[in-house]
Amino acid sequence: MHLSEKNNKPGQKDDYLYGPKPAWFAFAMTLILMIFDYLDRQIIVSLFPHIKAEYLLSDKQLGLLVSVVSITVALGGIPIALIADRVSRVKSIVVMASAWSLATVSCMFTTNYAQLLTARAVVGVGEAGYGSVGAALISSHFPSRLRSALLAGFFASASVGSVLGVMIGGYIAAHWGWKAAFGVVGIPGLVFALLYLFVKDYKTVELEGSRKDAAQSPLKALGFVVKVLARSRTMLWVCIGGAAQLIVVSSMWSWVPSYLNRFHDFSPQDAGIKAAVIVLCGALGSVVWGAVADRAGRKDPLRKLFAMGAISVLSMVILMAGFGLPLMGVPMTLSQQFPLIALGGFIMTCTVGPASAVIIEVTHPGVRATGASVLSLFQNMFGLALGPFLTGVLSDVMGLQMALVCIPLFSIVALLAFLKARGSYVGDMARAASPL
Repeated sequence: MHLSEKNNKPGQKDDYLYGPKPAWFAFAMTLILMIFDYLDRQIIVSLFPHIKAEYLLSDKQLGLLVSVVSITVALGGIPIALIADRVSRVKSIVVMASAWSLATVSCMFTTNYAQLLTARAVVGVGEAGYGSVGAALISSHFPSRLRSALLAGFFASASVGSVLGVMIGGYIAAHWGWKAAFGVVGIPGLVFALLYLFVKDYKTVELEGSRKDAAQSPLKALGFVVKVLARSRTMLWVCIGGAAQLIVVSSMWSWVPSYLNRFHDFSPQDAGIKAAVIVLCGALGSVVWGAVADRAGRKDPLRKLFAMGAISVLSMVILMAGFGLPLMGVPMTLSQQFPLIALGGFIMTCTVGPASAVIIEVTHPGVRATGASVLSLFQNMFGLALGPFLTGVLSDVMGLQMALVCIPLFSIVALLAFLKARGSYVGDMARAASPL
């Protein structure tokens, strides 16, 4: 047994669980599957013009093709994470990745909107719980001093997957039809799902006292988890703030390709490539701002939450200027407008890594995946699901450009929630491993 494995028990030595090599292999494999997770989710946004033309859809219906995945992810996340916490993180991830990849492949055989919507919902069922279980696995392999930056990198890989989905989708649709895109991205995911069996899992944390009694049945376990998680006001406010900021992120990722197609006469393929720059900026930004949040909270943990809120509002100002100045009569070419939108895209992902790190810090090690799944529930149901759909609804009423001006206002909600979390953060960290 590796020395770090013996010493790195919950609440004791802060070190690598099995050593650096197994930790970095686990991180790399978990990151790769996260790329495929979001590649499968986001490939459809570059196909919007083709699907809209073929099925004569409204923007609300198009948005729902993205949102339905997040809805089913949200509904399935906690039950799957609960099983993973008590059984096996690695085996759970293998099953999840295989399921969402097969569901993605099935999208290429659909013949109408209802079938496509159903297939997309099944993709979400497969992906449910992956982000939270993957985050728990990474967090347990690495010392706490690296977690915010690594989790930011892990969730930044979602942006990389989105970039690849947007770019690959547009290219394949232009050459072989939009349905072929689903097969091209679904099959490789199956390969990496099987390779994940070589990742080393962490030992399931034994629960003692009331925790042990709660683990005797699924209902008791769920009741126990609710009791543990309900103790943390920090978790509630960070979940609200993280979800609010993801409304902005998911809206931009989903609708910028269509914006470029409609307002700047880009072809779907070229719009996807151009929009991929925005998502790539978000991937880089989430890593940068994760490191910034770590540094801000080094001496005073409360500064981390303040930084998350302040940077969110900064992204709001820049994005509203990027989309709103032309509506106000300010003459702007795309070469002048696009840098503002790209800068906003770089900043708007500022809460992705730090929010997950905060949740991990205020959750008992025995239910870390389940704790992370609560954040995932909020982020998917009230962030990733709401953003594309709400933007589509606003677009049908006031036009897509005005909808993209209004959506960044949700960053104000994020700011207020993170400021509220400051009142309980330190106390919740101290109580995370205490007896009930």
